[in-house]
Amino acid sequence: MSSPLEILIAPLITEKGTLVNESSNQVVFRVRRDANKEQIRRAVESFFKVRVEKVHTINLLGKRRRTAKGVGKRSDWKKAYVTLAEGQTIDFFEGA
Repeated sequence: MSSPLEILIAPLITEKGTLVNESSNQVVFRVRRDANKEQIRRAVESFFKVRVEKVHTINLLGKRRRTAKGVGKRSDWKKAYVTLAEGQTIDFFEGA
């Protein structure tokens, strides 16, 4: 089993992620491509000390980009929408 720091790559702080957080108490993370929903649930619960209700995952394909040397491709990646239990929050900007 991987540690929580290996499964959770980074939180996604975007406009859509902020709206989802405010409306339905969800947090969005970039996660490892081979992580499943149960591993993501355990990683969030152990790292942030919160209770998770649901986890939705999305596999995103990397964009094709034209470079000076031809055509390149960005890496594929995985995004997880984590629904927290009522009254639970994760604040990424506590000290800011």
